[in-house]
Amino acid sequence: MSEYESMVRRQRKWMLYLLSILVLGAGFTPYTHVFNGLILGSAISFYNLWLLQRKTEAFGKSVVDTGAARSGLGVFSRLAAAAIGILLALRYQEVFHIMGVAIGVLSSYLIILFDMILEIIKQKKVKES
Repeated sequence: MSEYESMVRRQRKWMLYLLSILVLGAGFTPYTHVFNGLILGSAISFYNLWLLQRKTEAFGKSVVDTGAARSGLGVFSRLAAAAIGILLALRYQEVFHIMGVAIGVLSSYLIILFDMILEIIKQKKVKES
């Protein structure tokens, strides 16, 4: 397995862990309104992460095969998904907390950062050994 594929698997796994924790929070705490917003935002963020990883892989293959960039990384579709989530939260304010959705949409970027920090720490420990 390549380094990129293992990174993709780790990040998706972390996102699924986060989503499961949020579902437990919605089920067992009195803050279901906030957790529903976090779940919606994190689900959109997970979709955006998957889309970004898929587009990045296609972009890399295109550059390797043809030597030129095929297309972009889908910024418009990721922004549209986030906008749809915010619009859903605004339409159904009794179910979703708007700030929870906004924070949830950013969760994949926090997962990417968290994964990168863990890998740097892991590589430093391997170098020291």
